[in-house]
Amino acid sequence: MPQTHPATGQATPATVPPAPPTALSLEERLVLTNTEMTTRLDEASVAYEVNTAHIETEPVTLADVVTVPLTPTLQPPPQPSSTPVAAVLQRAHHRLLTGGWCAGTFQSEDGALCLFGAIRTESHRDFALEMSAMAVLLEAIRRQFGDRFESVPSFNDAHQDGRVPIRILGQAADLAHARGL
Repeated sequence: MPQTHPATGQATPATVPPAPPTALSLEERLVLTNTEMTTRLDEASVAYEVNTAHIETEPVTLADVVTVPLTPTLQPPPQPSSTPVAAVLQRAHHRLLTGGWCAGTFQSEDGALCLFGAIRTESHRDFALEMSAMAVLLEAIRRQFGDRFESVPSFNDAHQDGRVPIRILGQAADLAHARGL
């Protein structure tokens, strides 16, 4: 039976209590949880960006990441290039990968070589071949870094580890091969 409002005398509908909540299905709970977690992760991502914005980072070039097999094996040298300068640069690159790289000296006590040392060794002291290889390597360095480095040894000694110098040496070998040098 409808009730009347005491002040206005108009009929008011009977108040119906809300229906009890129905249990959510598994899919609905998963969607709700996914939404909540996405919101939390978004908030955490923003907080991380804000909290680390003051930290300077240097971008990582994936080519600089050196991967090695879990069990060390002696890798065969790459197929030699048919051009003399490219072949010297390829052999120097392989020598640094297998024998080690060093900075500040031609050859370290453990036998590691600098870029210049590897090229000199692999050119078998053929001065013209050595100078051609060094010129191509310097061009590859300048393509990547501009005029920051005056020479191959200054580029070599500016690095803490051999990742970048060895990568650039590989690029120089590709450049010499592409030019037929």
